[in-house]
Amino acid sequence: MTGAGPHGRGPADAAGPADAAAERHADPDAGRRPLVLVAVGTDHHPFTRLIDWSDSYALDRPDVEVLVQHGASAAPASAAGTAYFEPGGLAAAMTGAAAVVTHGGPATVAEARDAGHLPVAVARDPELREHVDDHQLRFVGRLDAAGLVRACSSYQQFRSTLDKALTQPDDFRLPDGAGAGTAAAAHRAGGLIDLLTGAHRPRPDLPLPRPDAHAHEQWPAITAVVPTRDRPELLRQTLDHIRAQDYPGTVHTLVVFDGADPDRSLERDDGGRPVRVLASTAAPGLAGARNTGILAAGTEMVAFCDDDDLWLPGKLRAQAAVLGAEPDTEVVCCGIRVAYDGAESDRVLPRTAVGFADLLRSRLTELHPSTFLLRRSALIGGCGTVDEGIPGGYGEDYELLLRLSRRAPIRNVGEPLVRVLWHRRSYFGGRWQTIATALRWLLTAYPEFRLVPRGYARVAGQIAFAEAAAGRRGAALRWSAAALRARWSEPRAVLAAAVACGLPPGAVLSAVNRRGRGV
Repeated sequence: MTGAGPHGRGPADAAGPADAAAERHADPDAGRRPLVLVAVGTDHHPFTRLIDWSDSYALDRPDVEVLVQHGASAAPASAAGTAYFEPGGLAAAMTGAAAVVTHGGPATVAEARDAGHLPVAVARDPELREHVDDHQLRFVGRLDAAGLVRACSSYQQFRSTLDKALTQPDDFRLPDGAGAGTAAAAHRAGGLIDLLTGAHRPRPDLPLPRPDAHAHEQWPAITAVVPTRDRPELLRQTLDHIRAQDYPGTVHTLVVFDGADPDRSLERDDGGRPVRVLASTAAPGLAGARNTGILAAGTEMVAFCDDDDLWLPGKLRAQAAVLGAEPDTEVVCCGIRVAYDGAESDRVLPRTAVGFADLLRSRLTELHPSTFLLRRSALIGGCGTVDEGIPGGYGEDYELLLRLSRRAPIRNVGEPLVRVLWHRRSYFGGRWQTIATALRWLLTAYPEFRLVPRGYARVAGQIAFAEAAAGRRGAALRWSAAALRARWSEPRAVLAAAVACGLPPGAVLSAVNRRGRGV
């Protein structure tokens, strides 16, 4: 990834915006010709190839004005040129341009899209000594496949693409607001470079602090947020296991009743393990109940636990040791023991740190919401609380992990410290249309999935299965095909096609659930 965007200040002897303006308007017809803006960024490697293409295009198309921001490269001979723009100058030039050409730098691509352009992108090639590595080639290739840029790798392609941009401008303009938010877009695009190249991926063997009693002068108080709805017997077991934690500090429990009157008989005040009950004051559903508890918590550390799951001894001690020793860590998870239909199986993630790229590739079922121990400040005043706008509330825990992982790696204790009950009474059991709608929402909210074939295929396959189970055969087969195009070996697409052709969805779910897996 390159340094600052092309709006940064260049060397003292570089051509400035005044020089660029003089060059641009030396020809009295310049203001009447459509402008093609070419931006090569600020990387110190010369990008002679793109400068030469711009010069050739300027000679081939005298009816078009070509302005090149050439950075460290030699100035163009035929096109107008400026080494760098003053702050805001690049955005202004993009706004007035008929077409925008960029190198493969994420900030430049983001700014072009922010100005409403579908950019024509030419990636720097390390074999031509235009860059230090091939990340621009990979990045632009994925963006082009996702329809986010138009990539060019030869002058003939470059010329024909620009000709099309000038004669069919609507094909190279974005809908209003589609590219809004330059800073956020640049940050996201920079993260995608890491995603595609594997750079900065958290090391799987990053050691965890030991949960020993001498690790802290004082163990901080923790609030356990337990949303509940119509499961009183399971809830009481959950509360018993929270009270049984061998954690040295205080554990407050907030039981949040969603759509029901609070059961005051559950309240207790026994020193180190007090329990309060309250009614949800947010939107109906799990997300609103969790947010009610988060807002009501009086501690910095907050833990989630569903009303049908059980914390095993040592869970909070092991996780709090990590948060106490690592001020930059915001959430810690752990492994799970899945119980389904009389069988149990452990699901433990063999790594201690998880990043955004990892979560796009895989849901990582081991990172179950009942394992979350978080800093409250990471949510309130940070990435935001649980999203209550997700259709039906489906996958709210996964979406929260995606947001948190953009801020800092998620830490994971590699032991099964939560018993998770999978059963047919799940709230989403049989709500196939809700599931399909929520997953389509997820793909829209996180366009990065388009750049990760494995992750996109997984979600598309889940949509296909939900559509098939709902009896929507045509939609199921379309989504199955989309999943297989992204990843030919995606098993969910095959299962969805089988369900669409008559295989009972319940039989498939039972088979995978018995192995501690899900669709």
